[in-house]
Amino acid sequence: MLSALWTHLAKDLRIEWRSKEAINSMLFFALLVVVLFSLSFDPQGAFARQISGGVLTVAIMFAAVSSLNQAWAREIRHQVLDAQRMTPTPGAEMFLAKVIANFLFVTVVQIVLAPVFVIMYNLRILGNGWLLAVVLPLGTWALVANGTFFAALSIRSRNRELLLPLILFPIFIPALLAMVQSATVIITGQGDPTLWIKLLVGYDIIFTTISLLLFEVVLHAE
Repeated sequence: MLSALWTHLAKDLRIEWRSKEAINSMLFFALLVVVLFSLSFDPQGAFARQISGGVLTVAIMFAAVSSLNQAWAREIRHQVLDAQRMTPTPGAEMFLAKVIANFLFVTVVQIVLAPVFVIMYNLRILGNGWLLAVVLPLGTWALVANGTFFAALSIRSRNRELLLPLILFPIFIPALLAMVQSATVIITGQGDPTLWIKLLVGYDIIFTTISLLLFEVVLHAE
């Protein structure tokens, strides 16, 4: 399984390294959202800390959807997905490789976005800032795991760009709420984010497991 997973992952990373398609589109969209919100609200001081968690999460979420829509589009071209369906290996490792690849792409965007976000919103984190390094990956994994699964589910639909957000966003609401609340608590220094972090961990475990178990059905569905 590890060999097949690595093969799929290396292929996706190699394609993205050559094209930069997903990272460029996500980075542009995320920066656009952050800049527009900063111009709209003129965030300063305490107000900036109150809204920054939500703005950062929304920017990541919408940027990731633009990449997730293309997650399986490459596999459709030249019947690559049909060839992968005929391989004797389970589909779970192909799904997991896609999730890891998308997770890495979104993480790169977050690393680039972070200093811009801090500067645009004049942020000074009052809580334990290192906890953001826990919250953001957990929330990102929840987003890309569900997004990759539902992107595969809607890949053969004519309106997959519209269908994916309609399916993904309602399912992602609990993780979105936990991500926003925990990030806001950390940035403002008011409260304890432990409960929200535990909710994110539980959400990731449950939905990743469900997606792995059901992906084989989705992969071979006509």
